Amino acid sequence: MSALPPLLLCSLLLTSSTNLYTDPDVGSCSAEKSGTEPGCGCGSLKRDSSQTSSYSGQNTESVESGSKSQSHSEMQLIPGGVFTMGTDSPILYLDAESPARRVNLPAYYIDKYEVTNAHFAEFIKQTNHVTDAQRFGDSFVLDGLLSPEENAKVVNAVQAAPWWLPVQGATWDHPEGIDTDIKDRMHHPVVHVSWNDAKAYCTWAGKRLPTEAEFEKACQGGKEGSLYPWGDEELVGGVHQANIWQGEFPKENTLEDGYKTTSPVGSYPANNFQIHDLIGNVWEWVDDWWTTQHSPDGTGPSTGQEKVKKGGSFMCTKQYCYRYRCPARTKTSADTTGLNVGFRCAKSADV
Repeated sequence: MSALPPLLLCSLLLTSSTNLYTDPDVGSCSAEKSGTEPGCGCGSLKRDSSQTSSYSGQNTESVESGSKSQSHSEMQLIPGGVFTMGTDSPILYLDAESPARRVNLPAYYIDKYEVTNAHFAEFIKQTNHVTDAQRFGDSFVLDGLLSPEENAKVVNAVQAAPWWLPVQGATWDHPEGIDTDIKDRMHHPVVHVSWNDAKAYCTWAGKRLPTEAEFEKACQGGKEGSLYPWGDEELVGGVHQANIWQGEFPKENTLEDGYKTTSPVGSYPANNFQIHDLIGNVWEWVDDWWTTQHSPDGTGPSTGQEKVKKGGSFMCTKQYCYRYRCPARTKTSADTTGLNVGFRCAKSADV
């Protein structure tokens, strides 16, 4: 495996035999937290606009609502009202976590759990949807999780974030490459799904992606301004409350929480709104375009270049990518996919 030349460190090009990726922000990750916190390299991974798809067919342009959408019994009604979005005590300034603003939302439903492999498999079966990872032919996987055979096929690494590898054949049903499967992970969150894929699924299920404001209100669980869904302390009685990285990232994962990568949805306690896994496990797509100029009413811009992700993932620690917090946020292009990115759906209460 060869490292990219130093000249590319700031623009951070990831290349495979067919695809080109860029992450202009990873080079500045070393200045994320008050100019000092190292970054995990996942904040802005995105496909380059010049890359082409290896899929010869046509992806689903639009997906009609499925005949069997998930019932409201798998969703939680979040009451309407005013809550505090954002924070006046930001940790990652470049992510525009501030300012705190009072936002009024109507009531809405949100999934109690992240969308699982079992749910996504049914969607694929009924729609024949082709994911962006399948169309482009590869997706990002954490180094150390590949078989020796698959690892040998990776020809380039990223010098500033060498734990991210573009792996040929990595898809939602082959998470660590073509020689892996999800037979024992049907109740884990689906991964290697882009914003486009997430939107298509939610449409099929008769739902939609949550807005950033809806996700953040759900995350707080009624605890105004809290860092985490359960409060401000990371551990409760010495027990982990979310699937994050323990140990020195990326060298060592001590597995204190019992999980090397994703965990089955609902493995950790729900918050006061009875919603699980709103931080950790996998990043979750929301509907909004990225902006650092926040509107007072919490709505995102009508257009943009990148989409917002919330919640952090199993790769997050306080030392690297401290984004497993309710006000935390990051961005990437709508067609980007990776091993630590999934989603859940929402629905307006009046629908």
